[in-house]
Formats: sequence, structure tokens, C-alpha cells
Amino acid sequence: MSDRDAEFLEYVTANRGRMLRTARLLTSGDAHWAEDLVQVALTKLYVHWAKVRREDGAARYADRILVNAFLDERRRMWRKREATTVQMYDAAPEPGPDHADRLTVLQALAQLPRRQHAVVVLRYFRDLDVQTTAELMGCSAGTVKSQTSRALDTLRDLLRDPLETLEKLR
Repeated sequence: MSDRDAEFLEYVTANRGRMLRTARLLTSGDAHWAEDLVQVALTKLYVHWAKVRREDGAARYADRILVNAFLDERRRMWRKREATTVQMYDAAPEPGPDHADRLTVLQALAQLPRRQHAVVVLRYFRDLDVQTTAELMGCSAGTVKSQTSRALDTLRDLLRDPLETLEKLR
């Protein structure tokens, strides 16, 4: 195994869990689609690993790939032909006191347009600031702010108190 591959493997071992959690939020709990997004992001990251590792920007680059993959994936025809089920039989979450709240939030997030969905995940679940979110999404800080505002308005209609619910699920 080359040094490059060893470094990449070390990065994946340390960061795959974080990427998968973000992807599951982006996909509103669809574990299979989340795995696909992480795989796409890691594949693209590996291709550019020599450049990325020199700049020490691997995490930010991987996050940007992940968000772009999420935004682009919905546009593909084959994704529209597939249907997901509400319940996953092979990876059922363990029910807990906040399980119903999590499902409610994931269902509400799924109803948001893609960019608003991504902004909410990055800002409130990943706790990123406006500027970092704008960089990851490839847009301006003003766009992030307006998308956040629109998303929270929509969530406010869908949920009683979205900020309280989002805060509780962090």
C-alpha cells in the first residue's frame, strides 16, 4: 500500500461516520441513498487526493462533494424511477423517546426543496456558519441566508417549533 493510499484510508476511517451522518440527514433518513452519496464523495475525493491533502482541505472538499452529489442526484432520471419505502427492514433504527420527533423532522426536511434542505442540514445539524455553508454549496452568503429563511418558514408551517425540535435532535 502506498503512502497516498495509507493517508486516504486513515482519512476515511476518521471521517466516514461524520460524512454518513450528514448524508443521512440530506437524504431524510434514506440509508441506502446516503451510502451512495458517501461513496460518490469518497471516490471523487480519492481521485483528487494528491492535491487536496497538500492543501489540508480534505474535510471541506469532501463536504462540498457530498452536498453537490445530493443536489445533483435528484436531477438524474434513474432516481425518479426508484421509490423508497417509509420503513427500512434491514436497518431499522432503535426506537427511543425522541424517535417520533426524528421521523417528523426527517419527513419535514424531505418536503423542502433540495437547496433549502441542504442549508438546514449544514447550518443546524452540522452547525456551520453562513460563510462556510456558502462555500460548500457554491453560492453567496446572501443566498444561504434567504434559503435558510425560506426553509424555516416552511418548517414552521410543517412543525410546531422547528428550531426547538432541531435543537433537541442535535
